Amino acid sequence: MISLSVKGILFDFGGTLDAAGVPWKERFRRLFSEFGVTVGPERFDHAFYDADDALVGRLSADANLTETVHRLAVGVARNLGVPGDRIGREVAENFLRESFHFFRRNRPVLERLSKRFRLGIVSNFYGNLQAVCAEAEIEEFFDPLIDSTVVGVSKPDPKIFRAGFEPWRLPPERVLFVGDSPNRDMAGAKALGMPHIRLLPPERLKQATLCCPGDRAITSLKELWGGG
Repeated sequence: MISLSVKGILFDFGGTLDAAGVPWKERFRRLFSEFGVTVGPERFDHAFYDADDALVGRLSADANLTETVHRLAVGVARNLGVPGDRIGREVAENFLRESFHFFRRNRPVLERLSKRFRLGIVSNFYGNLQAVCAEAEIEEFFDPLIDSTVVGVSKPDPKIFRAGFEPWRLPPERVLFVGDSPNRDMAGAKALGMPHIRLLPPERLKQATLCCPGDRAITSLKELWGGG
């Protein structure tokens, strides 16, 4: 699945390492709807992004994934006018259960890949990516861990991608990017001439529009190693 010319792999974090190609906003919207909180997409988008923006640069560097998700879920619930914090906390717990399922599933793949490739993460995050990866027990596989809040630039800006692979002294065409977002991950990698693979849920694979002719898409990180 991976070209012989590739020597390093950069991953997105949210939606890629903790899910099967589904971004956080979509996961939160589904989970809130399961608790009876159903609103239109525009209203939910505003509630989510306002809560998301409120955390950028305001979480301590040692805030782990559990704290991050709880604060985000409670913030979304409050923005939606949900009384009390109970539903927000329950949404957070369900979100975390799903995420840790994928961390456990992906860990053997990452361990195997790390023996052949340099691995790193490039993520639009809150300033605490290292602590989040430590709680997920995947930190050991990645160097560097590039957090947009820490470096001061976000995807799809080419600078954040360069921050990921320049420490390896590899040209962009020898570094693969794996992510779930066409606008942030795929577009950013394409601008630098990096090979790129999009992670998608299985039910969306046939309908997906890929950014470049000949682009590849996968439904599981196992496929990077040739597994199903």
